[in-house]
Amino acid sequence: MGQKIGLIRGDGIGPEVTEATVRVVDALGLGFEWVPLPAGERAVEKYGDVLPQRTIDGILECKVALKGPVTTPIGYGFKSVNVQLRQRLSLFAAIRPVRSLPGIKTRYEDVDIVVVRENTEGLYSGIENEITEGVVTSLKVATRKASERIARAAFAYCCLRRRHKLTVFHKANIMKLSDGLFIDCCRKIHETEFKNDVEYEEMIIDNGCMQLVRDPTRFDVLLLENLYGDVISDLCAAFVGGLGVVPGANIGEECAVFEAVHGSAPDIAGKNKANPLALIRSAVMMVRHLGEVEAYTRLKKAYHGILEEGRPEELTYDLGGTAGTKEFADAIIRRIDG
Repeated sequence: MGQKIGLIRGDGIGPEVTEATVRVVDALGLGFEWVPLPAGERAVEKYGDVLPQRTIDGILECKVALKGPVTTPIGYGFKSVNVQLRQRLSLFAAIRPVRSLPGIKTRYEDVDIVVVRENTEGLYSGIENEITEGVVTSLKVATRKASERIARAAFAYCCLRRRHKLTVFHKANIMKLSDGLFIDCCRKIHETEFKNDVEYEEMIIDNGCMQLVRDPTRFDVLLLENLYGDVISDLCAAFVGGLGVVPGANIGEECAVFEAVHGSAPDIAGKNKANPLALIRSAVMMVRHLGEVEAYTRLKKAYHGILEEGRPEELTYDLGGTAGTKEFADAIIRRIDG
């Protein structure tokens, strides 16, 4: 039996891009055993919950999962699937590599940024109260334990991937206690554990956004608390072609979930039009996470070749081609097999 991989097919275009990705990964011959797990709108229909306990248990058993885009129903009182996954599985580190891809022309060139986001605290803790009619408070949570944990993980990532600089975006000039605690932990972890290995800098986030837009190539690895990381990771995705081509991973001490970070796009669901590249690249991250370096290299080379050559019959519509979801996956598989 091969490595078990939890598989959340998702909603909308989720099943299509997930099927394409599974076929591509299976072509590597790694012998993965895919374990279907319910989440999103389809899970509500069958289990009455967007994220049933059996899905949490399944991911904990497999240790690794691949997740297509899911839809959280609006107005039904269900909490976001993504937020629940991160909190219930303590997937404290979101890793979003943002790199320029061959053949995809944007306003920027040679972008190579990795966004590291604290995944469990901040305003996304979901602690909100209506104090009186028309007055609502939202509590931003920051703890030393979580701040040190994500700082250590970000510096360790730099060392593991041979990145040279970590930049922390913050708003400690205004949020003096919460963001102040965050950067204090980052400074201490750098000083005591990584001073000789990684360059460190801090930047107030509004200035950081301006500097990113002016020249994203000046940045290497970015570390941010939860809300800032959510916004900045999407902003950075625009530098290289958008969310349809950017991968994502959520890493914890016990397990990891790799996911496409774009939406479920119900307007094109079932039409064989969705670009599966974001989820395929997330699967590439998963393969590398599992130590399959040779397979990781083969798959990355395969889709890079398609993008570089730019044949319309092999590229999806959003990339200027005529291929569908299935045909794009077929093209990658041919290159893997060849």
